[in-house]
Amino acid sequence: MEAAASTSSSGTSSSGTSSSGTAATPAATPSAPPAAERINGGQALIRSLELEGTDTIFGLPGGAILPVYDPILDSPIRHILVRHEQGAGHMAEGYAHATGRPGVAMVTSGPAATNIVTPLCDAYMDSVPMVCITGQVGTKSLGTDAFQEADTVGITRSVTKHNELVTLAADIPLKVRQAFHLATTGRPGPVLLDIPKDIVDPNNPDAWFDWRWPTDEEVLASLPGYRPTTTGHPRKIREAAEMILAAERPVLYIGGGILKARAAEALRELAELLRIPVVTTLMARGAFPDDHELCLGMPGMHGNYTAVTAMQRSDLLIALGSRFDDRVTGKLDEFAPEAKVIHVDIDPAELGKVRNANVPIVGDAKEVIEALLVDLERLGGAEVATDISAWRSTVSGWQEKFPLSYEQSEPGELLKPQFVLEQLRDLSPEDTIVVSGVGQHQMWTSQFWTFRHPYTWINSGGLGTMGFSVPAAIGAKVGMPQRTVWSVDGDGCFQMTAQELVTAATERIPVKVAILNNAYLGMVRQWQEMFYEERYSEVYLSPDLPDYVKWAEAMGCVAFRVESPEEVAPTIIKANEIDDRPVVIEFRTDSSEKVFPMVPSGKGNDEIVVSQNLDAPNVRPDERIK
Repeated sequence: MEAAASTSSSGTSSSGTSSSGTAATPAATPSAPPAAERINGGQALIRSLELEGTDTIFGLPGGAILPVYDPILDSPIRHILVRHEQGAGHMAEGYAHATGRPGVAMVTSGPAATNIVTPLCDAYMDSVPMVCITGQVGTKSLGTDAFQEADTVGITRSVTKHNELVTLAADIPLKVRQAFHLATTGRPGPVLLDIPKDIVDPNNPDAWFDWRWPTDEEVLASLPGYRPTTTGHPRKIREAAEMILAAERPVLYIGGGILKARAAEALRELAELLRIPVVTTLMARGAFPDDHELCLGMPGMHGNYTAVTAMQRSDLLIALGSRFDDRVTGKLDEFAPEAKVIHVDIDPAELGKVRNANVPIVGDAKEVIEALLVDLERLGGAEVATDISAWRSTVSGWQEKFPLSYEQSEPGELLKPQFVLEQLRDLSPEDTIVVSGVGQHQMWTSQFWTFRHPYTWINSGGLGTMGFSVPAAIGAKVGMPQRTVWSVDGDGCFQMTAQELVTAATERIPVKVAILNNAYLGMVRQWQEMFYEERYSEVYLSPDLPDYVKWAEAMGCVAFRVESPEEVAPTIIKANEIDDRPVVIEFRTDSSEKVFPMVPSGKGNDEIVVSQNLDAPNVRPDERIK
């Protein structure tokens, strides 16, 4: 996707107004160019963001970036003042996840830049398009250990798709255009521009220059080494089609790249053409409808038995936009031992990185699937494909024998988190966007929510960032204000970034937060119970400190506490009816509840443990933890 395709190369928007928002003035004579407009670096940065279609900046001002904040007062861009720079980054991520457009964050130098490193790394791991602007000390002070100086480019080099220190004001328009182009094309990711204070300071004569908006051709010419391959190799696609038609136990292994490529519809057409079962990884939930008969759900360490075992027994894995993450493969030497692999990815570095592919294809997932569909039809399609009805029957048998399950709490006992999530799911609109933190609640949400639409599930996958949920939910709600947005968080995660609810209340962003309060760092506790002989080291948080209801109310939210099953549904209904401020519900949940199924760390996927009740009828003797 070419960035800013709707703007002309002259800086005049498609509406016929100049980039400053005033009507374009014709030249005095046909042959005379219009007089150049003098503009300073700060104005140029904001105008460039406007021309790239930015409608929201998540940020927090400080000394080095202060000159850029002044022209925001005259800009149509909405600025959302965060309470911590990490919140700005996660809000930009949530916005990007929900809308598909790059999120924009802007902070100052030094500690502000280091505070946004975590969101940058998170976005890098999960291929999230994001543009981050950081302030920097003046060019003459670089390298002197000036106040709030940090080597931002050096610090963020390994967690950005591209980063750059901009040293000339006149370069700002081109650098912004490059940033958006790089963030949104090929494999998406975060791009950072580090802006010294003197090149945006209107009091500095060197900060002024003649405004000019670079053309698309100039942007491409300025990035000679960057040419992402989007069209798959025809011969490889033909090989893949032949392999798919010959397979007896195929599985479509779907990763987040399907969503980044906007390929959900093409994927569904492929699956339905040959009736191939589909697994959707943690980052791909919603890419294929959970209620579709071909959907097996989520594979991996906490995936369901059928999805995990189908991959293990497969003779062909068709990996589309997935990267053979260690949480999916388990012990690599024992992963899908009989499966051949077709691997499609926009990033050539992913091919062969973990598992060698019999047919590697570099390309955009949507384009490759569409080309694959053409070849499959040319070869005869379903009429010539191997009959896989026995395979589908086997898979269906696993689904019946090993469903996700839990035991409901008895009267007087704490809530079961799975029950809370089922109620949230059933009582919220079907297109609700759900944003999770990281830990047990993340896995339960992925397991028990029914995702029928793409772009309704947002979480931190690769980095596993605690504290992600609340700010990311705020960003998602800003990007999709008409949608219901639920943040599902744990008490440990919530305490890391809860202050951003002040931002939500101040900015009138009515997100909804469900805290599953089990008074522990739940996933760590689970591992200590199962693998460390119940030696609970530093995982207890307390059920009552802080008081989440009082804390939420102090931040401007409506807040409720729920402790019994009969209170769950009425409180959720009440929360969904509130749409003028944030809402927080604290659910008191059972700390002894663990996430199952589970493939123990370091074990192969055949050693999956289906239930925490090892005497349950759906647990085979060989499924007990070795």
